[in-house]
Amino acid sequence: MHYPTPNSLFLRTLLERGFVHQCTDWHNLDAWLTEGERTHTPRTAYIGFDCTAASLHVGSLIQIMILHHFQQAGHKPVVLMGSGTTRVGDPSGKDKTRAILNDATIEANKKGIHHVFTHYLTFGDKAHDAVMVDNADWLLSLNYIAFLRDVGRHFSINRMLTMDSVRQRVEREQELSFLEFNYMILQAYDFAELYQRHGCRLQMGGSDQWGNITQGVDLHRRLIAADGAPINEAINLFGLTTPLLTTASGAKMGKTADGAIWLNAELLSPYDYWQFWRNVDDADVGRFLRLFTTLPLADIHALEQSEGAAINEAKKRLATEVTALLHGRDAAQTAEATARALFEQGTTDAHTPTVALSLASLEQAHILPYFTLLHRAGLAASSSEARRLIKGGGVRINDIVITQETATIDLITQIDHAPLKISVGKKKHVLVQITP
Repeated sequence: MHYPTPNSLFLRTLLERGFVHQCTDWHNLDAWLTEGERTHTPRTAYIGFDCTAASLHVGSLIQIMILHHFQQAGHKPVVLMGSGTTRVGDPSGKDKTRAILNDATIEANKKGIHHVFTHYLTFGDKAHDAVMVDNADWLLSLNYIAFLRDVGRHFSINRMLTMDSVRQRVEREQELSFLEFNYMILQAYDFAELYQRHGCRLQMGGSDQWGNITQGVDLHRRLIAADGAPINEAINLFGLTTPLLTTASGAKMGKTADGAIWLNAELLSPYDYWQFWRNVDDADVGRFLRLFTTLPLADIHALEQSEGAAINEAKKRLATEVTALLHGRDAAQTAEATARALFEQGTTDAHTPTVALSLASLEQAHILPYFTLLHRAGLAASSSEARRLIKGGGVRINDIVITQETATIDLITQIDHAPLKISVGKKKHVLVQITP
């Protein structure tokens, strides 16, 4: 959908950088935000994040960047941790019911997710400082019968069945539990609760959340009407969504053949994170620079004009800027230097990914096929995949191509020697240190 150029700095930033997909009331949202920016009166908006894993992955990064831009425009972001809704499970975009997590796992996941936001937002007690809240604070204490009577009665089953998160499951004849069916009611209630607690009038999220968000906007109006109060624009709530983010190849952002691209360093090193961004498709460079960095648009325009070998330098700039936001400038520059040493100079340094492999852990003779070594080093998902890689000529040991898929190595000769440099193609390199 086309939206006119707004007066609000925040909306203008989002529109120019490609964040906007849908909005419930563009004109009045712009007016509300513009007035807040003009009078230095921070507006409040939130995005919710369920605690389904120990870390968020890059699929959530677009939402984190929106909160960053919201605060940079002088407003107050609310990060909603969904440890309450995690107990229910969001059916949006899912083909089957999420696994039920116990309370201890949810709490551990919440702690793992929390740290990421400190790199993008400033938390504190000032008017525009971010706050983090948890919907368990109000959801877990709800009286079920009272909640159904006071909130549930405002939801139409007919309308809920038309929402994508429900309709797609039903059409595919995939099971949708009654527990999951309640999710959109709880998310809508979160919006009403955050309005009461924090004056929050804007909820943002991915395009798959549009139905849940609009239900929250509608619930607010219905609750006001139920109280007998007049409905006017001064108390309207707003919803804003971002487009579904895919790569130029059509793949969904967040996961690769090698697994999820986690945001927590203990699950994915800064070097591997930098490598992910360095290896994006040429066609994605400009778009990703707009979405995931804070570089000025003029600089981005210049970078995306790059062609031939120059596009690789643009990719390195993308990788370094994105990594710097999450892991810090020093970590980003170290990752870039390590990559240059590996790929351009053929050397290694202390930051090159290293795997320790002991003879005792192998539980077999010290003569080991290279395809097994490749698998154990994490460079192939299985021994059969490793054999195919070797057969295709894509594997090098200490920069020497392995030509026979059944070739072996005597690991005893490698103990206490320099690590083996194992390379798969041009982009994957690991040092393997053999120990007794």
